[in-house]
Amino acid sequence: MDEIENSGFYQYYVDHTIGIFPQNAAGVPFSTGTLQSTGDPIADIHEDLAAEQKARLTYDNILRLCKDEPDVYDAIKFLRARELVHYQRFGESLRIIQDSLDAKNFYAFNPAFDKKATCL
Repeated sequence: MDEIENSGFYQYYVDHTIGIFPQNAAGVPFSTGTLQSTGDPIADIHEDLAAEQKARLTYDNILRLCKDEPDVYDAIKFLRARELVHYQRFGESLRIIQDSLDAKNFYAFNPAFDKKATCL
């Protein structure tokens, strides 16, 4: 208990004991307000692609900070590689969605609702 009090984590301990509570590096708790979903597969896949790149960048930054800690470095390097694979799979999904749409203008409608694009 002395270690928890001296480290400044006593307030965290009161609410969460030693359990994990999702928050960013600045201590801001996770909120679903950060999730983006439009219902349009093309827009949502682009959001997913961006999220994977942001996660990769975060892991890049962590790798720069923990280069002297091989156990941490290896774990973060694995997680970074996983983000790259996720990005590639989302990219493939985007291509599949686009291939099934009207090739002339696949941004003219929401494929989740509209059967066929109509010209204005």
